[in-house]
Amino acid sequence: MKWWQNSVIYEIYPKSFYDTNGDGIGDLKGVEKKLPYLKELGIDAIWLTPIYLSPQVDNGYDVADYRKVDPMFGSNDDLKELIRKSHDLNIKIILDMVANHTSDQCAWFKESKKSRNNYFSDFYIWKDPKPDGSEPNNWAASFGGSAWTYVPERKQYYFHYYASQQPDLNWENPIVRQYIYDAMRYWKAQGVDGWRLDVITQISKDLTFKDVPRVVDRKYVPLKNTSGPHMHQYIHELNQEVLKPFEMMSVGEAPNSSIKEILDLTSPKRQELDMAFSFEHMRIDKAAKENGALALKQPDFLQLKKVLSKMQYELNNKAWNALYFENHDRSRIPSRWGNDTKYRYESATAFATILHGLKGTPFIFQGEEIGMTNPKYSVEEYEDIDLKNKYQEQVKTKHLLNANEFLAIEHKIARDNSRTPMQWNGEKNAGFTTGIPWYKINPNYFRINVESDKASEKSIFKYYQRLIKLRHNEEILTKGNYEELLRDDKNIFAYKRNLNRKSWLIIVNMTDNILSLKSLEADLKRYSKVILHNYKGKITNNEFKPYEACILEKRL
Repeated sequence: MKWWQNSVIYEIYPKSFYDTNGDGIGDLKGVEKKLPYLKELGIDAIWLTPIYLSPQVDNGYDVADYRKVDPMFGSNDDLKELIRKSHDLNIKIILDMVANHTSDQCAWFKESKKSRNNYFSDFYIWKDPKPDGSEPNNWAASFGGSAWTYVPERKQYYFHYYASQQPDLNWENPIVRQYIYDAMRYWKAQGVDGWRLDVITQISKDLTFKDVPRVVDRKYVPLKNTSGPHMHQYIHELNQEVLKPFEMMSVGEAPNSSIKEILDLTSPKRQELDMAFSFEHMRIDKAAKENGALALKQPDFLQLKKVLSKMQYELNNKAWNALYFENHDRSRIPSRWGNDTKYRYESATAFATILHGLKGTPFIFQGEEIGMTNPKYSVEEYEDIDLKNKYQEQVKTKHLLNANEFLAIEHKIARDNSRTPMQWNGEKNAGFTTGIPWYKINPNYFRINVESDKASEKSIFKYYQRLIKLRHNEEILTKGNYEELLRDDKNIFAYKRNLNRKSWLIIVNMTDNILSLKSLEADLKRYSKVILHNYKGKITNNEFKPYEACILEKRL
């Protein structure tokens, strides 16, 4: 097996992790200082979200210089030292490569916008206006508004799938591709072990650039398919140029990809990516309205089971799963799908059990291991450009929602919910900084923090430790086959992992109701050895408690 198949990877959002110089912003020295904590947790690798020079319009996902660490995080030498000290602890370092777009402050773009005939003119996607002077097509940007911005110097529009300050690179230009590969080679030379590839399935565009069918009351229409005709070709080329020669791990973000497409991306015989982040299982509480208004529904756990099970079956022995519930773009699971008040410990550990029991590589987001929750901020207190743009569109301009309706949704799903500073202790600023935090700390840090959690009888941290240890020590979790049970049960997630003569049964109550396990009565008699349990006391078939979770082994 490859090292990453037997690993647990911990995602760090450096800006919010730990500040060592008192400027209110987390830094690389802060990550270095917390390496003993991460070693204690048991993780094998750290994924750092972008630490490159950036204007921070989209919190670092707008890169101005791929080879320079942003001074707010430290220096290139600080990153080298972090890599060295991590390696000393057998912890690998994964960087985030934003290959689809740059910042509009990148030197490449500054040159590109000057004229149509300079070296960098074709580094980005430029199109002439329509005869009436309007945008080349009706495509919407993901962050709202048109996907095109006009530049008078060229008398053309440039394409940006995200913010206007994030122009998309032109991957049809082979020189552009080599510039990206060279940046990745540079960091490999500094000791980096792998890559998370941001929205990598979007690097190839629909080269027709035709209007898409209109949607009622929408001038600009969101794209349903963001993968162009050369996507696989370019990812394979990236693999051959960088990943394969240097044996670097890769996990790609694949926003609109089906399970079949995920399989194509990650099948070893195709030599593209090692793993890919699917989004389908994270849409179980999303609702759609024809007028484009944001909407949520109760989480459809039957759909969650269906998607995760299909991933397990479809990729089994063909490719490898990337497993996650939380990350820098996703809110906190106890707040989103669980109960973050009465059953915070139980719901945090329940969903952790589901995830870590599956076949694949688990990814933990900072704070997930102590059950951090969503803050309930006002619009003004959030930082995210996507949220602010959507508020302007949904509430102020189109009046699709009122402010309270908008906030009720964002309190559940906003990206910024997970980006609040790490809660280390109950002291000032949660022990994150001695200065003024760049972003408001969740007021519940007095109760929820690393120090208090580790000392608690109900320690989520210690539960994660046990889960991680199991993945390291028990081949059944990395190599065992998956067998879904209770397929039609909308409240209980139950499945088996089988390897040779060993068999484990994982059962999770995904609700805050007491449920019956009568349908598993026969299994419970045979699977009587408790490997892990988030409640004290005996597991019974007539009273499975709120968010109760267990891993049981079959007695031979």
